Amino acid sequence: MGDESRMRVGDAEREAALRALGEHMSAGRLDIEEYGERTARVAAARTRGELAALFDDLPPPRPSFATAPAPPQPRQVAAPAPWLTPPVVLALVVALVLLVLTRGLALPLLAIPAVLYFTARRRR
Repeated sequence: MGDESRMRVGDAEREAALRALGEHMSAGRLDIEEYGERTARVAAARTRGELAALFDDLPPPRPSFATAPAPPQPRQVAAPAPWLTPPVVLALVVALVLLVLTRGLALPLLAIPAVLYFTARRRR
């Protein structure tokens, strides 16, 4: 067991140990006092070795431990807004620059980003 016996346990491993002890008590291998002592030791256990030692004198079932802890899940990155495609952004910037330079005479050009947006949206 080596390094694995020193690996810390979590709630899932403790719950598995408690279920296995319950089965042993149901089968008559543990009396109520022994069951109470062992369940208290399960709650206090910090390592796999401490949990495994509670089953040294018992046949299966025993709690099984995963060989390695699950790797952390990668964080999900939010996708950019679907309307922020390069053509839409470029058209919006150009239209706004022209709007400012022409003092409002280029207002109809603001329709171009809207057309590009709805065209891109229909493709999806």
